[in-house]
Amino acid sequence: MASGKRVAAPPLWPVEARLAALLPDLLVFRKPRGSEHELATAQGVLLGVHVTGFTALMDRFSLSCKSEHDMDTLAHIFSYYISDIVEHVLCFGGDILNITGNVLLALWTVEQDQLSDIITLVAKCSLEIQEKFGIYHTREGQDLQLKIGLSAGRISQVIVGNEQRQYLLVIGRDVDGVQLAQRLAQANEIVLSWNCWKLCEQYMFEVEIMKEDEAVKLRDMRIIDPFDFDEHFYKCLDYLPHYRTSADILRTALELDPDSALEQTLRKHIMKNLLKKIDEGQPMEYISEFRTVTMVLVRLEFHKTAWMLHLCHLIQEAALYISTVIEKGGGQLSRIFMSETGCMFLCVFGLPGDKKPDECAHALESSFSIFSFCWENLAETKLVSISITSGPAFCGMVGAVARHEYTVIGPKVSLVARMITAYPGLVSCDEVTYLRSMLPAYNFKKLPDKMMKNISNPGKMYEYLGHRRCIMFGKRHLARERNKKHSLLDREKELEAFRMAQQGSLHQKKGQAVLYEGGKGYGKSQLLAEINFLAQKEGHRVLPLKLKEADSKQCFYAIQTLMAIFFEIDMCPAYYRQERLHKQLHGMVEESLHCLFNDLFFVKFPLSFKVSHMDDLTRQKKVKACFFQVLQKAMRETPLIFLIDEAQYMDAASWEFLGTLLSSVPIIMVMTLSPTFTLCGWAQHFLQSPQAIFVPIAKLAATSLLRMACWELGVVSIPQELQIYLLRRCFGNPLYCEVLCQDLLSKNILLFHDLQKEEEENSKWETLSANAMRSTMYSISPASSEDQELYVCTVKDDVNLDTVLLPPLLKEIAVNQLDQLSPEEQLLVKCAAVIGHSFHIDLLQHLLPGWGKNKLLQVLRALVDIHVLRWCNKSQELPAEPILMASSIEIIEQTKEERKSDAGSPLRLQEKLTLPQTEVLEFGVPLLQEAAWELWPKAQQTALHLECAWFLRDLACRCGSCHGGDFVPFHRFAICSTKSSSGTSRFCSYKDTGSILTQVITDKLQLPSPQDSFQFQTKSPRSQEAFTREHCRTEEEFLDQVNRKLAQTSPEKDMLTTKPCHCKEVLKLVLSPLTQHCLVIGETTCAFYYLLEAAAASLDLSDNYMAFLYLRKASSLLGQPSAFSFFKKHKVKICPFEEATFCCLRSEVCFNMGQITLAKKLARQALHLLKRNFPWTWLGVIFQTFLEKCWRSCSLSQPPDNPSENKKKLAILQQQVQCLSLLWQLYNLEATASSRRFACLATLMQENSAKESASDAQVVSTYVALSQFSQNMGDKEKWLHCEQMAIQKNSLCWFSREGLLATAQLMQALAYTKLCLGHLDFSIRLGFQAREICRHLKKPALENLVLSVLFKSAFLKKKFDLCVHVLESQWALISQSHDVLGLACFYSACLDLLLYGKGWLCRPFGECLHFIQHYEHSCILNSQSNVMLGVHSSLAMWFAQDSQWKLFEHHFSKACQLVKRTNASLFGSHGFVRFLECHVLMLQKMPEGVFAHTPSENPGQTLKYFREFFSRCVTCPVYHQWVSELKASVMRYGKRESMSLTNIRPFDTCLTRIWIEGEFLEENNSFEGNLQRFVRVADVKENKDEEEIQECIC
Repeated sequence: MASGKRVAAPPLWPVEARLAALLPDLLVFRKPRGSEHELATAQGVLLGVHVTGFTALMDRFSLSCKSEHDMDTLAHIFSYYISDIVEHVLCFGGDILNITGNVLLALWTVEQDQLSDIITLVAKCSLEIQEKFGIYHTREGQDLQLKIGLSAGRISQVIVGNEQRQYLLVIGRDVDGVQLAQRLAQANEIVLSWNCWKLCEQYMFEVEIMKEDEAVKLRDMRIIDPFDFDEHFYKCLDYLPHYRTSADILRTALELDPDSALEQTLRKHIMKNLLKKIDEGQPMEYISEFRTVTMVLVRLEFHKTAWMLHLCHLIQEAALYISTVIEKGGGQLSRIFMSETGCMFLCVFGLPGDKKPDECAHALESSFSIFSFCWENLAETKLVSISITSGPAFCGMVGAVARHEYTVIGPKVSLVARMITAYPGLVSCDEVTYLRSMLPAYNFKKLPDKMMKNISNPGKMYEYLGHRRCIMFGKRHLARERNKKHSLLDREKELEAFRMAQQGSLHQKKGQAVLYEGGKGYGKSQLLAEINFLAQKEGHRVLPLKLKEADSKQCFYAIQTLMAIFFEIDMCPAYYRQERLHKQLHGMVEESLHCLFNDLFFVKFPLSFKVSHMDDLTRQKKVKACFFQVLQKAMRETPLIFLIDEAQYMDAASWEFLGTLLSSVPIIMVMTLSPTFTLCGWAQHFLQSPQAIFVPIAKLAATSLLRMACWELGVVSIPQELQIYLLRRCFGNPLYCEVLCQDLLSKNILLFHDLQKEEEENSKWETLSANAMRSTMYSISPASSEDQELYVCTVKDDVNLDTVLLPPLLKEIAVNQLDQLSPEEQLLVKCAAVIGHSFHIDLLQHLLPGWGKNKLLQVLRALVDIHVLRWCNKSQELPAEPILMASSIEIIEQTKEERKSDAGSPLRLQEKLTLPQTEVLEFGVPLLQEAAWELWPKAQQTALHLECAWFLRDLACRCGSCHGGDFVPFHRFAICSTKSSSGTSRFCSYKDTGSILTQVITDKLQLPSPQDSFQFQTKSPRSQEAFTREHCRTEEEFLDQVNRKLAQTSPEKDMLTTKPCHCKEVLKLVLSPLTQHCLVIGETTCAFYYLLEAAAASLDLSDNYMAFLYLRKASSLLGQPSAFSFFKKHKVKICPFEEATFCCLRSEVCFNMGQITLAKKLARQALHLLKRNFPWTWLGVIFQTFLEKCWRSCSLSQPPDNPSENKKKLAILQQQVQCLSLLWQLYNLEATASSRRFACLATLMQENSAKESASDAQVVSTYVALSQFSQNMGDKEKWLHCEQMAIQKNSLCWFSREGLLATAQLMQALAYTKLCLGHLDFSIRLGFQAREICRHLKKPALENLVLSVLFKSAFLKKKFDLCVHVLESQWALISQSHDVLGLACFYSACLDLLLYGKGWLCRPFGECLHFIQHYEHSCILNSQSNVMLGVHSSLAMWFAQDSQWKLFEHHFSKACQLVKRTNASLFGSHGFVRFLECHVLMLQKMPEGVFAHTPSENPGQTLKYFREFFSRCVTCPVYHQWVSELKASVMRYGKRESMSLTNIRPFDTCLTRIWIEGEFLEENNSFEGNLQRFVRVADVKENKDEEEIQECIC
């Protein structure tokens, strides 16, 4: 006997097979007939399977709020369940006629003498179905069960429809019999109709007679020897000519030879939009979607006396009319089927490709038209009932691979069936349809509530009465009210057009019209509300009117309503309307003409003799003349303005009247239009009038949109990820912004924080969101009220904004736009939506089955032409090298690649490198990507995300110019011990859902393995040897070699003209999407790996906030930490190295955020996981220092022979170096002896780990860092020694990007050193060279540091024009990155220029002060005492200049608190100098008594600070001469020498005397002797450097 083994669909079926899979054998093998509508009869057995509990299950889902998720689960359950039943019926030779709702109907067509044998076969099939699938337990607690009915006898079949679309209908007494038997059956029961019982071999069945109902309940079959059912089964096969002949396929119909005539016949039975997708070659699993649709169910009940043939003609007539009306309204007649009570017609609006903006209104109007037609034209009709519902539903394929149907599943489908029974003889609709239709309320009547089976809350129901002319005028008020709290954004141009029209009407005495055109949501109604306010404020009389689509069908409706508003009769009671109108017309229109307005205004003036003799045309002309007369008289008294919203809905007669009025009366008309509507001829004529001004409404600028978002959320700042979320979805549309903000608030995914609360350090990573947001946010100016509470918002940690579903309103708008595209364009957009906002065409082609490159480019060009998509950076030149460099490994397990086409393979890695910028696109229409992504069913969505992840997996590395490699150094090698790399494991165990989704077991997405080595593009050994021979041992030799390298112009040799870094593009196009794909498919281990990579890449690109976001996602994957370490258990399995890396990256992020305590804690934790403990006590520091100096340096182990183990060790060492570097920087921020000991130990441990790594670049970077640390600590010998060691180790660093970065760091350190030593021109030249390398490497943080050094050198050199140039470059670098510390350094430099720049200005003082006040309590700035000392001292000096001594004291007191926490660094020394200047100034002003809160000081106390400066800042002698001058002035003041300064401004004193003549640094014998021990470059060549500096600037 045949088995029910599931058969997978072949990858490419011919069109005939795909059509046959959608249709029953009854149609596929039907013989041609003379007339398509001829009634045919045959003998057969019918099987009806009803799935009970399905409606109750849908009701449970409808009560929840997650409708999209529920629809997916519902469709999955039903598809999985019904597919098994379908395949079982096919195995028994049954023909699936249809799957309607939760009912399956199958037929076995045989001769009459074969009926008994076939009934036995079908009964056995039914028993097995009940045994195997009779009950299905769902997770939701609602069981699905089966009720089965059998009937046998004569079956009539007829095809109704026309030449374009046809429907198969089976009718007859025995069709009614199977429905009756099915209804009588209880759950898990099988019932035979009485006729079936009479025709069967009764002795073979155990039954229970149901005498009252004339049916039989089947209990079991009696197997009587020698009866053998298998033998009976094969006997029955002889009666079934179309039973399958192959074990590989369940239906013979799928193996038919191509037949064009048959294909044309079958195509008539399939919906047009589905046919288009089949012709396009779209796989069946790509067709199903989740979308909002409107269902219309029509039930015709006929008199029982009607003959069957006549009944068929009635159904044919009804089907033709229904299909015509429904298609005209944008819907589809999906299916026709018979029920016990009559014939049912199921129509659907909003199927894929059919979405229209007003589908509910079209559905209601079409339904009423059908209702009227059936009552009036179908004579034998007993009752006509129509019900309409609207809501989300699954629209797609259900069934098995061999036989499936396109259907609609959802709670609203069940509701529409219940409604037609509850409200017979009416056109009824649910509340959603009523609201979405936007039709006038007087067209509806509320229906009484009724109980409906298995539906707990059906909601309010309404009867639709049709479009009626009611005694009611249009809406007087506008759709939107003016926002009193906030002004209108970015609409100055539009308002100026209105003001010009006002002026034109006033001066020229002519009518003026302003027509604003803009898309939905662009703020047209809000603009009219603002104009309404402005006009009324100026004393104009305004007549506002809002039109609807239905108004366009009523002649003269707009003018009728406007004049009713003018006469003030639109709002008054009906009984008072005539009296009020009479008063208004009195004196303006003669009494005999008042009756002209009877029909227009629903009044009853007596018909005059004069009017009675007028024909209709004369009456219309007279009415218009009266209106002109009335309006002209009114204009003489008060200026009049018509405001008409949605003017595209105005009728032609009204347009004609307004055109004439515009040319004859000096009236102002303001209208809004939507661009998608085609206007009538009179409207076009109106627009061409010279008095009409056409003004397109532009979208909001990004800054205005974000300001609006802040207003909507009630905050003054929003975080960066929320900015991206809104900008990508809104594209400048204010309505979208408003709806999205309200949706975020309703979903409760935002947290609000008090902005005025002082920022504090956090001890937990989980509470850092607010602090991170403060460091990078979009801000608006707070309200003027000082006592108003100000808030900022953040996104909850467990929320991924990329997967937040769109609000229904916005999704409908986007789906409407999507359905305007062709089927191939829709498929491309849907696949691109899975990839993300930006995507590469190679990956897109990978997702499109069977698409060649030419077809792909053709469709892409079409979408770009209509601005649905746009090329990214199209104007940029193609990079000389690939942006991405894939690993060169030969994949061991190539199962996945073998089943892919060559066009879609994710790169045969050494053959193809990817992603030039000009092949990257992004969406150009708002909401389209999000809406298209939501249309995918969950199973297919997951499969596509898996394909994307596989494609991108091998590209997730550094760019080609960086020679590949992980962003976390040697990441893949360090995890090899815990992650399987054999390639045999699976990524996602895809179980067949029972639907026709592609049944392919997909490979597991694996983490990169150690075998995925990278092809480092190194120089040849000969080049390295040549460079080694040039091994530099002195600073001068090193700088000469740098100059030679930078001077090379050959592209083959120049390191800075080839291979620019594209790691930023890798992060955007590979790593960031890859993390999203992994999260969607639930592969959390891989997601965690790539989140670490993305965070490391973001830090590498100096984007600390994005690194924080990636790490926050990684934290949510691990789950909440336990309070007890022994309970600590992550949700994701990770190895100690990954956990250490996670801690290290978080420590770096915390350090950049000013969270010093937490950063130390995380760095120590990382070192502990890396088996490199860092002590907690001073005793531990002493012991560890001894070990590091003695034992560890002597026990540096040799690298292991195994390369993989060696790289694993390198990974650990790299992380150790990074953690130790962070630790000494963290302790270096604290000027205590204890912190200094910890910092010194950290530098020693870092040096040892760097030496152990045996990486030249790492050693150089470490020595540069140690040199910086030693300078900060005032250790002169160590400072210069480490710098010299870095120069000597830099020999081979030009041969890798890492080495080039180390060289840039060394160049920056040398520029820094020259500045500290006073060689300013030399420092400037080195700074420009270092900046050139940094710009090539795209290292903004290092470049910003170089620019800070450049500014200090230029400032002390008095090159103020160069200072401004450097500051402008610095502003361009940091203004977009929201780097608070960088901005603080920038504004500190601006303050220096304001104080001493002799009139040169970069930023005004107010801007500098505002920044300091705004971020004064930021943890970032609180941790940077060196910078803030200079800032507060400079502010104090500025306020002293303006004699604002109270503010001087405020900032000077803060400087006094900071001076003890600074060190000998350049910023610390500079701040100390500014502090000393303030101290000297205060000493001078002390006798005047200008200080109210500062205690008096004597020169002796001030000199203590000078002694502290010389003892601390010994490594920064560039300021010594300046400070010596200040000290001398204080000493002279102490000796009461001539220092009477009471009438002299502070900047005319000795503080600026050193600027009077010559250079800032005066060379004298004593000072030169002190400098001699620091100077190692004998000749700085100052004059030559001057020319070189000017060249660098240019």
